[in-house]
Amino acid sequence: MSMNVLEMTGSVDSLDKATVAAFKGSFRGDLIQPGDGHYEQARQLYNGMIDKRPGVIARCADTADVQAAVNFARENRLLLAVRGGGHNGAGLGSCDGGLVIDLALLKDVQVNETRREVRAAGGCTWSDVDQATYPYGLAVPTGFISTTGVGGLTLGGGLGYLTRHYGLTIDNLLGVDIVLADGRLVTANAQENADLFWAVRGGGGNFGVVTSFLFRGNPVGEHVYGGPIFWPLEHAAKVMRFWRDLILTGPEELNGWFGFHTVPPVEMFPAEHHLQKMAVITWCYTGALEKAEEAFKPIRQIAPAAMDFAGPIPLPALQSMFDGLYPPGLQWYWNADFFTDLSDDVVDRHVQFAGQLPSVHSTMHLYPINGAAHRVGQNDTAWSYRSANFAQVIVGVDPDPANNPRTIAWSKEYWRTMHPYSAGGAYVNMMMDEGQDRVKAAYRENYPRLAQIKAKYDPQNLFRVNQNIKPA
Repeated sequence: MSMNVLEMTGSVDSLDKATVAAFKGSFRGDLIQPGDGHYEQARQLYNGMIDKRPGVIARCADTADVQAAVNFARENRLLLAVRGGGHNGAGLGSCDGGLVIDLALLKDVQVNETRREVRAAGGCTWSDVDQATYPYGLAVPTGFISTTGVGGLTLGGGLGYLTRHYGLTIDNLLGVDIVLADGRLVTANAQENADLFWAVRGGGGNFGVVTSFLFRGNPVGEHVYGGPIFWPLEHAAKVMRFWRDLILTGPEELNGWFGFHTVPPVEMFPAEHHLQKMAVITWCYTGALEKAEEAFKPIRQIAPAAMDFAGPIPLPALQSMFDGLYPPGLQWYWNADFFTDLSDDVVDRHVQFAGQLPSVHSTMHLYPINGAAHRVGQNDTAWSYRSANFAQVIVGVDPDPANNPRTIAWSKEYWRTMHPYSAGGAYVNMMMDEGQDRVKAAYRENYPRLAQIKAKYDPQNLFRVNQNIKPA
Protein backbone atom coordinates (compact mmCIF):
# COMPACT_ATOMS: atom_id res chain seq x y z
CA MET A 1 0.00 0.00 0.00
CA SER A 2 1.31 3.46 -0.86
CA MET A 3 0.97 6.39 1.53
CA ASN A 4 -0.12 9.93 0.63
CA VAL A 5 1.66 12.39 2.92
CA LEU A 6 2.40 16.08 3.26
CA GLU A 7 6.04 17.08 2.96
CA MET A 8 7.73 19.74 5.08
CA THR A 9 7.70 21.95 1.97
CA GLY A 10 3.91 21.80 1.90
CA SER A 11 3.59 19.63 -1.20
CA VAL A 12 1.72 16.32 -1.23
CA ASP A 13 3.66 13.22 -2.21
CA SER A 14 2.87 9.52 -2.49
CA LEU A 15 5.43 7.23 -0.90
CA ASP A 16 5.93 3.99 -2.83
CA LYS A 17 5.05 0.58 -1.48
CA ALA A 18 8.63 -0.44 -0.84
CA THR A 19 9.33 2.65 1.29
CA VAL A 20 6.18 2.12 3.33
CA ALA A 21 6.87 -1.61 3.68
CA ALA A 22 10.37 -0.95 4.97
CA PHE A 23 8.97 1.42 7.60
CA LYS A 24 6.35 -1.08 8.68
CA GLY A 25 8.98 -3.77 8.91
CA SER A 26 10.96 -1.75 11.45
CA PHE A 27 7.92 -0.68 13.49
CA ARG A 28 6.47 -2.70 16.39
CA GLY A 29 3.52 -0.44 17.15
CA ASP A 30 0.46 0.43 15.10
CA LEU A 31 0.56 2.44 11.87
CA ILE A 32 -2.87 3.99 11.38
CA GLN A 33 -3.88 5.50 8.02
CA PRO A 34 -7.03 7.07 6.57
CA GLY A 35 -9.49 4.31 5.81
CA ASP A 36 -8.42 2.15 8.75
CA GLY A 37 -11.29 1.28 11.07
CA HIS A 38 -9.86 3.12 14.08
CA TYR A 39 -8.40 6.10 12.20
CA GLU A 40 -11.25 8.48 13.11
CA GLN A 41 -10.90 7.72 16.80
CA ALA A 42 -7.09 7.81 16.70
CA ARG A 43 -6.93 11.28 15.15
CA GLN A 44 -9.22 12.95 17.71
CA LEU A 45 -7.71 15.63 19.95
CA TYR A 46 -8.83 16.99 23.32
CA ASN A 47 -9.85 20.28 21.68
CA GLY A 48 -12.78 19.40 19.44
CA MET A 49 -12.34 22.69 17.58
CA ILE A 50 -9.19 21.27 15.96
CA ASP A 51 -9.95 18.92 13.05
CA LYS A 52 -6.76 17.54 11.51
CA ARG A 53 -6.32 14.51 9.26
CA PRO A 54 -2.77 13.09 9.41
CA GLY A 55 -1.43 11.00 6.54
CA VAL A 56 -0.32 8.38 9.06
CA ILE A 57 -0.40 8.04 12.84
CA ALA A 58 2.55 6.09 14.21
CA ARG A 59 1.43 4.77 17.60
CA CYS A 60 4.79 3.79 19.03
CA ALA A 61 5.26 0.69 21.17
CA ASP A 62 8.68 1.71 22.53
CA THR A 63 11.60 4.11 22.12
CA ALA A 64 12.92 2.20 19.10
CA ASP A 65 9.60 2.91 17.36
CA VAL A 66 10.00 6.60 18.11
CA GLN A 67 13.47 6.55 16.55
CA ALA A 68 12.16 4.70 13.50
CA ALA A 69 9.34 7.21 13.05
CA VAL A 70 11.65 10.23 13.41
CA ASN A 71 14.06 8.73 10.88
CA PHE A 72 11.22 7.97 8.48
CA ALA A 73 9.89 11.53 8.70
CA ARG A 74 13.33 13.08 8.24
CA GLU A 75 14.42 10.84 5.38
CA ASN A 76 11.18 11.40 3.49
CA ARG A 77 10.90 15.10 4.35
CA LEU A 78 7.51 14.64 5.99
CA LEU A 79 5.64 17.15 8.07
CA LEU A 80 5.93 15.78 11.61
CA ALA A 81 3.89 16.30 14.77
CA VAL A 82 4.31 14.70 18.19
CA ARG A 83 1.37 13.79 20.40
CA GLY A 84 1.58 12.95 24.09
CA GLY A 85 -1.73 13.50 25.88
CA GLY A 86 -3.30 15.40 22.98
CA HIS A 87 -4.40 18.29 25.23
CA ASN A 88 -2.56 21.06 23.39
CA GLY A 89 -4.99 23.96 23.03
CA ALA A 90 -3.92 24.80 19.50
CA GLY A 91 -3.95 21.16 18.40
CA LEU A 92 -0.19 21.13 17.86
CA GLY A 93 -0.04 17.43 18.68
CA SER A 94 -1.30 16.69 15.18
CA CYS A 95 -1.02 17.88 11.60
CA ASP A 96 -2.86 17.65 8.30
CA GLY A 97 -1.42 15.16 5.83
CA GLY A 98 1.85 14.46 7.63
CA LEU A 99 3.12 11.94 10.18
CA VAL A 100 2.01 12.00 13.81
CA ILE A 101 4.17 10.27 16.41
CA ASP A 102 1.66 9.11 19.04
CA LEU A 103 3.18 8.22 22.40
CA ALA A 104 -0.04 6.94 24.01
CA LEU A 105 1.35 3.42 24.54
CA LEU A 106 4.44 4.63 26.45
CA LYS A 107 2.84 4.53 29.91
CA ASP A 108 5.38 3.23 32.43
CA VAL A 109 5.88 5.08 35.76
CA GLN A 110 8.60 4.07 38.21
CA VAL A 111 9.00 5.51 41.72
CA ASN A 112 12.29 5.31 43.64
CA GLU A 113 11.14 5.96 47.20
CA THR A 114 14.67 6.10 48.61
CA ARG A 115 15.91 8.70 46.14
CA ARG A 116 12.52 10.41 45.88
CA GLU A 117 12.68 10.17 42.11
CA VAL A 118 9.91 9.49 39.62
CA ARG A 119 10.48 8.32 36.06
CA ALA A 120 7.53 8.69 33.68
CA ALA A 121 7.38 7.57 30.06
CA GLY A 122 6.50 10.08 27.37
CA GLY A 123 2.92 8.91 26.86
CA CYS A 124 1.85 9.18 30.50
CA THR A 125 -0.87 11.46 31.75
CA TRP A 126 -0.63 13.16 35.12
CA SER A 127 -3.22 10.73 36.43
CA ASP A 128 -0.73 7.92 35.75
CA VAL A 129 1.93 9.76 37.72
CA ASP A 130 -0.37 10.74 40.59
CA GLN A 131 -1.60 7.18 41.10
CA ALA A 132 1.99 5.89 41.17
CA THR A 133 3.41 8.50 43.55
CA TYR A 134 0.52 8.85 46.01
CA PRO A 135 1.15 5.58 47.91
CA TYR A 136 4.69 6.81 48.66
CA GLY A 137 3.55 10.20 49.99
CA LEU A 138 5.19 11.92 47.03
CA ALA A 139 4.00 14.23 44.28
CA VAL A 140 5.39 15.93 41.20
CA PRO A 141 4.03 19.44 40.57
CA THR A 142 1.49 19.05 37.78
CA GLY A 143 -1.42 20.93 36.25
CA PHE A 144 -5.13 21.04 37.12
CA ILE A 145 -6.68 18.38 34.84
CA SER A 146 -5.32 14.88 35.44
CA THR A 147 -5.90 13.70 31.85
CA THR A 148 -3.29 16.22 30.64
CA GLY A 149 -0.17 14.66 29.12
CA VAL A 150 3.04 14.72 31.14
CA GLY A 151 5.11 15.65 28.07
CA GLY A 152 3.29 18.72 26.83
CA LEU A 153 2.74 20.25 30.25
CA THR A 154 6.32 19.67 31.37
CA LEU A 155 8.06 20.90 28.23
CA GLY A 156 6.05 24.14 28.32
CA GLY A 157 6.87 24.81 31.98
CA GLY A 158 4.16 23.28 34.16
CA LEU A 159 1.85 25.35 36.36
CA GLY A 160 -0.25 23.62 39.00
CA TYR A 161 -1.49 23.31 42.55
CA LEU A 162 2.05 22.90 43.95
CA THR A 163 3.73 25.80 42.14
CA ARG A 164 4.07 28.10 45.16
CA HIS A 165 5.35 25.28 47.42
CA TYR A 166 7.58 23.29 45.05
CA GLY A 167 7.94 25.37 41.87
CA LEU A 168 7.05 24.70 38.26
CA THR A 169 7.11 21.17 36.89
CA ILE A 170 10.39 22.00 35.11
CA ASP A 171 11.91 23.06 38.43
CA ASN A 172 11.47 19.44 39.51
CA LEU A 173 12.75 17.92 36.27
CA LEU A 174 16.07 16.10 36.76
CA GLY A 175 16.61 14.84 33.22
CA VAL A 176 15.06 13.52 30.03
CA ASP A 177 15.72 10.82 27.46
CA ILE A 178 15.05 12.41 24.10
CA VAL A 179 15.10 11.28 20.48
CA LEU A 180 16.74 13.98 18.37
CA ALA A 181 16.03 14.97 14.78
CA ASP A 182 18.88 12.74 13.57
CA GLY A 183 17.29 9.72 15.29
CA ARG A 184 19.77 9.46 18.16
CA LEU A 185 18.52 8.79 21.69
CA VAL A 186 20.39 10.95 24.20
CA THR A 187 20.09 11.88 27.86
CA ALA A 188 19.91 15.54 28.84
CA ASN A 189 20.44 16.64 32.41
CA ALA A 190 22.67 19.00 34.40
CA GLN A 191 25.78 16.97 33.45
CA GLU A 192 25.01 15.60 29.96
CA ASN A 193 23.90 17.83 27.10
CA ALA A 194 23.28 20.61 29.61
CA ASP A 195 22.36 23.12 26.89
CA LEU A 196 19.60 20.82 25.68
CA PHE A 197 18.41 20.29 29.25
CA TRP A 198 18.18 24.06 29.68
CA ALA A 199 16.14 24.35 26.48
CA VAL A 200 13.58 21.60 27.16
CA ARG A 201 12.69 23.24 30.49
CA GLY A 202 10.12 25.54 28.95
CA GLY A 203 11.10 25.43 25.28
CA GLY A 204 8.31 23.05 24.31
CA GLY A 205 8.63 20.20 21.83
CA ASN A 206 11.10 22.05 19.62
CA PHE A 207 14.13 19.87 20.30
CA GLY A 208 13.03 16.26 19.97
CA VAL A 209 10.68 13.58 21.25
CA VAL A 210 11.04 13.01 24.99
CA THR A 211 10.47 9.33 25.71
CA SER A 212 11.22 9.48 29.44
CA PHE A 213 11.14 12.17 32.15
CA LEU A 214 12.98 11.93 35.46
CA PHE A 215 11.40 14.07 38.21
CA ARG A 216 12.09 14.91 41.81
CA GLY A 217 9.28 13.65 44.03
CA ASN A 218 8.14 16.01 46.79
CA PRO A 219 6.62 15.03 50.13
CA VAL A 220 2.85 15.55 50.31
CA GLY A 221 0.62 14.15 53.05
CA GLU A 222 -2.16 11.62 52.68
CA HIS A 223 -4.52 14.58 52.42
CA VAL A 224 -4.10 18.18 51.41
CA TYR A 225 -6.73 20.75 52.37
CA GLY A 226 -8.34 21.90 49.18
CA GLY A 227 -11.26 22.29 46.86
CA PRO A 228 -13.38 25.12 45.47
CA ILE A 229 -15.19 27.87 47.33
CA PHE A 230 -17.82 29.78 45.32
CA TRP A 231 -18.96 33.34 45.89
CA PRO A 232 -21.80 35.23 44.13
CA LEU A 233 -20.59 37.76 41.56
CA GLU A 234 -21.68 40.62 43.82
CA HIS A 235 -18.68 39.74 46.02
CA ALA A 236 -16.30 38.97 43.14
CA ALA A 237 -14.22 42.17 43.26
CA LYS A 238 -13.74 41.94 47.03
CA VAL A 239 -12.84 38.25 46.87
CA MET A 240 -10.43 38.75 43.96
CA ARG A 241 -8.57 41.56 45.75
CA PHE A 242 -8.31 39.51 48.93
CA TRP A 243 -7.00 36.51 46.97
CA ARG A 244 -4.46 38.68 45.11
CA ASP A 245 -3.01 40.05 48.35
CA LEU A 246 -3.03 36.68 50.10
CA ILE A 247 -1.29 34.90 47.25
CA LEU A 248 1.44 37.53 47.10
CA THR A 249 2.17 37.48 50.83
CA GLY A 250 0.82 34.22 52.29
CA PRO A 251 2.71 31.02 53.18
CA GLU A 252 3.97 29.03 50.22
CA GLU A 253 2.06 25.96 51.41
CA LEU A 254 -1.14 27.81 50.48
CA ASN A 255 -2.10 27.91 46.83
CA GLY A 256 -5.31 28.57 44.99
CA TRP A 257 -6.31 29.61 41.51
CA PHE A 258 -8.98 32.22 40.94
CA GLY A 259 -11.66 31.78 38.30
CA PHE A 260 -15.04 32.84 37.01
CA HIS A 261 -17.48 30.01 36.31
CA THR A 262 -21.08 29.33 35.52
CA VAL A 263 -22.31 26.69 37.97
CA PRO A 264 -23.05 23.58 35.89
CA PRO A 265 -26.45 21.95 36.34
CA VAL A 266 -25.11 18.74 37.86
CA GLU A 267 -26.01 16.89 41.03
CA MET A 268 -23.04 17.93 43.17
CA PHE A 269 -24.25 21.56 43.15
CA PRO A 270 -27.52 22.65 44.83
CA ALA A 271 -30.22 23.27 42.23
CA GLU A 272 -30.77 26.87 43.37
CA HIS A 273 -27.25 27.73 42.17
CA HIS A 274 -27.43 26.02 38.78
CA LEU A 275 -26.35 28.30 35.89
CA GLN A 276 -25.43 31.18 38.21
CA LYS A 277 -22.19 33.00 37.40
CA MET A 278 -19.80 33.00 40.34
CA ALA A 279 -16.26 33.76 41.46
CA VAL A 280 -14.38 30.60 42.46
CA ILE A 281 -11.11 29.94 44.23
CA THR A 282 -9.93 26.34 44.13
CA TRP A 283 -7.53 25.94 47.04
CA CYS A 284 -4.66 23.59 47.79
CA TYR A 285 -3.01 23.82 51.21
CA THR A 286 -0.08 21.44 51.73
CA GLY A 287 0.84 22.52 55.26
CA ALA A 288 0.07 20.61 58.44
CA LEU A 289 -3.53 19.44 58.21
CA GLU A 290 -4.25 20.33 61.84
CA LYS A 291 -3.47 23.97 61.01
CA ALA A 292 -5.68 24.14 57.93
CA GLU A 293 -8.93 25.25 59.56
CA GLU A 294 -7.12 28.12 61.25
CA ALA A 295 -5.43 29.10 58.00
CA PHE A 296 -8.80 29.19 56.22
CA LYS A 297 -10.61 31.32 58.85
CA PRO A 298 -9.80 34.65 57.17
CA ILE A 299 -10.68 33.16 53.78
CA ARG A 300 -14.11 32.16 55.02
CA GLN A 301 -14.63 35.65 56.45
CA ILE A 302 -14.10 37.55 53.17
CA ALA A 303 -17.75 37.44 52.19
CA PRO A 304 -20.65 34.97 52.46
CA ALA A 305 -19.88 31.99 50.25
CA ALA A 306 -22.56 30.37 48.14
CA MET A 307 -20.85 26.95 48.24
CA ASP A 308 -17.81 25.75 50.18
CA PHE A 309 -16.22 22.43 49.19
CA ALA A 310 -12.78 23.01 50.74
CA GLY A 311 -11.59 20.35 53.15
CA PRO A 312 -9.23 17.38 53.49
CA ILE A 313 -8.82 15.61 50.16
CA PRO A 314 -6.18 13.35 48.55
CA LEU A 315 -4.11 15.36 46.08
CA PRO A 316 -4.92 13.02 43.15
CA ALA A 317 -8.64 13.56 43.84
CA LEU A 318 -8.17 17.34 43.81
CA GLN A 319 -6.20 17.22 40.58
CA SER A 320 -8.87 15.12 38.87
CA MET A 321 -11.84 17.03 40.30
CA PHE A 322 -12.64 18.84 37.04
CA ASP A 323 -11.90 16.00 34.61
CA GLY A 324 -15.59 15.22 34.22
CA LEU A 325 -16.53 18.85 33.62
CA TYR A 326 -14.05 19.11 30.74
CA PRO A 327 -14.16 15.81 28.83
CA PRO A 328 -12.37 15.39 25.49
CA GLY A 329 -14.08 16.83 22.44
CA LEU A 330 -15.33 20.21 23.69
CA GLN A 331 -14.72 23.25 21.49
CA TRP A 332 -11.92 25.38 23.04
CA TYR A 333 -10.55 28.80 22.13
CA TRP A 334 -7.68 30.02 24.31
CA ASN A 335 -6.18 33.44 25.05
CA ALA A 336 -3.44 33.92 27.63
CA ASP A 337 -1.05 36.41 29.24
CA PHE A 338 1.30 36.80 32.19
CA PHE A 339 0.68 39.52 34.79
CA THR A 340 2.98 41.01 37.38
CA ASP A 341 0.26 43.11 39.02
CA LEU A 342 -3.51 43.00 39.32
CA SER A 343 -4.53 46.55 40.12
CA ASP A 344 -7.97 47.39 41.48
CA ASP A 345 -8.85 48.74 38.03
CA VAL A 346 -7.85 45.43 36.43
CA VAL A 347 -9.97 43.57 38.98
CA ASP A 348 -13.00 45.69 38.09
CA ARG A 349 -12.51 44.96 34.38
CA HIS A 350 -12.33 41.25 35.10
CA VAL A 351 -15.62 41.34 36.98
CA GLN A 352 -17.25 43.11 34.04
CA PHE A 353 -16.40 40.19 31.72
CA ALA A 354 -17.34 37.61 34.34
CA GLY A 355 -20.93 38.75 34.00
CA GLN A 356 -20.76 37.97 30.28
CA LEU A 357 -19.58 34.33 30.40
CA PRO A 358 -21.03 33.02 27.12
CA SER A 359 -21.48 29.34 28.06
CA VAL A 360 -21.43 26.95 31.00
CA HIS A 361 -17.89 25.78 30.21
CA SER A 362 -16.35 29.17 29.35
CA THR A 363 -14.09 30.56 32.03
CA MET A 364 -11.20 32.77 33.08
CA HIS A 365 -8.49 31.45 35.40
CA LEU A 366 -5.58 33.17 37.15
CA TYR A 367 -2.82 30.85 38.34
CA PRO A 368 -0.16 31.95 40.86
CA ILE A 369 3.48 31.71 39.75
CA ASN A 370 5.28 33.12 42.81
CA GLY A 371 6.76 31.43 45.87
CA ALA A 372 9.20 28.64 45.00
CA ALA A 373 8.88 29.42 41.27
CA HIS A 374 10.47 32.83 41.91
CA ARG A 375 13.59 31.29 43.43
CA VAL A 376 14.75 30.08 40.01
CA GLY A 377 16.56 32.68 37.91
CA GLN A 378 14.98 34.17 34.82
CA ASN A 379 17.72 32.71 32.62
CA ASP A 380 18.22 29.42 34.50
CA THR A 381 15.60 27.71 32.33
CA ALA A 382 13.94 28.59 29.04
CA TRP A 383 10.85 29.83 30.94
CA SER A 384 11.49 33.58 31.13
CA TYR A 385 8.64 35.03 33.22
CA ARG A 386 10.03 34.30 36.67
CA SER A 387 9.14 37.84 37.78
CA ALA A 388 5.47 37.46 36.84
CA ASN A 389 3.05 36.63 39.63
CA PHE A 390 0.06 35.38 37.68
CA ALA A 391 -0.71 33.43 34.51
CA GLN A 392 -4.08 34.31 33.02
CA VAL A 393 -6.03 32.14 30.62
CA ILE A 394 -9.36 33.05 29.04
CA VAL A 395 -11.14 30.18 27.31
CA GLY A 396 -14.34 30.17 25.35
CA VAL A 397 -15.62 26.59 25.62
CA ASP A 398 -18.79 24.86 24.48
CA PRO A 399 -19.81 21.39 23.28
CA ASP A 400 -21.57 22.76 20.18
CA PRO A 401 -19.46 24.06 17.25
CA ALA A 402 -22.39 26.32 16.31
CA ASN A 403 -21.61 28.42 19.38
CA ASN A 404 -17.95 28.97 18.45
CA PRO A 405 -18.42 32.49 17.03
CA ARG A 406 -19.91 33.67 20.34
CA THR A 407 -17.36 32.00 22.64
CA ILE A 408 -14.41 33.07 20.46
CA ALA A 409 -15.60 36.68 20.27
CA TRP A 410 -15.99 36.85 24.06
CA SER A 411 -12.54 35.35 24.64
CA LYS A 412 -10.84 37.70 22.17
CA GLU A 413 -12.54 40.84 23.48
CA TYR A 414 -11.76 39.90 27.08
CA TRP A 415 -8.10 39.35 26.14
CA ARG A 416 -7.86 42.61 24.17
CA THR A 417 -9.17 44.51 27.18
CA MET A 418 -6.71 42.93 29.65
CA HIS A 419 -3.60 42.63 27.47
CA PRO A 420 -2.43 46.27 27.87
CA TYR A 421 -2.05 45.60 31.62
CA SER A 422 -0.08 42.37 31.09
CA ALA A 423 3.64 41.60 31.23
CA GLY A 424 3.62 41.10 27.44
CA GLY A 425 3.96 37.38 26.81
CA ALA A 426 1.99 34.26 27.60
CA TYR A 427 2.43 30.70 28.85
CA VAL A 428 3.03 28.68 25.67
CA ASN A 429 0.84 25.80 26.91
CA MET A 430 -2.15 28.14 26.91
CA MET A 431 -1.66 29.77 23.51
CA MET A 432 -3.35 29.08 20.23
CA ASP A 433 -1.24 29.10 17.04
CA GLU A 434 -0.51 32.84 17.19
CA GLY A 435 2.66 33.34 15.16
CA GLN A 436 6.31 34.16 15.74
CA ASP A 437 5.87 37.49 17.49
CA ARG A 438 3.88 35.85 20.27
CA VAL A 439 6.38 32.98 20.54
CA LYS A 440 9.23 35.47 20.89
CA ALA A 441 7.24 37.42 23.47
CA ALA A 442 6.84 34.21 25.49
CA TYR A 443 10.61 33.69 25.70
CA ARG A 444 11.90 37.29 25.56
CA GLU A 445 15.68 37.45 26.09
CA ASN A 446 15.90 33.65 26.19
CA TYR A 447 14.72 33.33 22.58
CA PRO A 448 18.14 33.89 20.86
CA ARG A 449 19.76 31.20 23.01
CA LEU A 450 16.89 28.84 22.26
CA ALA A 451 17.29 29.52 18.54
CA GLN A 452 21.01 28.67 18.75
CA ILE A 453 20.29 25.39 20.56
CA LYS A 454 17.57 24.63 18.03
CA ALA A 455 20.11 25.10 15.23
CA LYS A 456 22.47 22.67 16.96
CA TYR A 457 19.97 19.87 17.57
CA ASP A 458 17.35 20.41 14.85
CA PRO A 459 18.90 22.56 12.08
CA GLN A 460 16.23 21.62 9.50
CA ASN A 461 13.38 22.41 11.91
CA LEU A 462 11.93 18.90 11.68
CA PHE A 463 10.11 19.57 14.97
CA ARG A 464 8.14 22.57 13.76
CA VAL A 465 4.53 21.69 14.59
CA ASN A 466 4.60 23.46 17.97
CA GLN A 467 5.04 26.98 19.32
CA ASN A 468 7.97 27.04 16.98
CA ILE A 469 11.45 28.33 17.70
CA LYS A 470 13.18 28.70 14.36
CA PRO A 471 16.83 27.57 14.08
CA ALA A 472 19.24 30.51 14.26
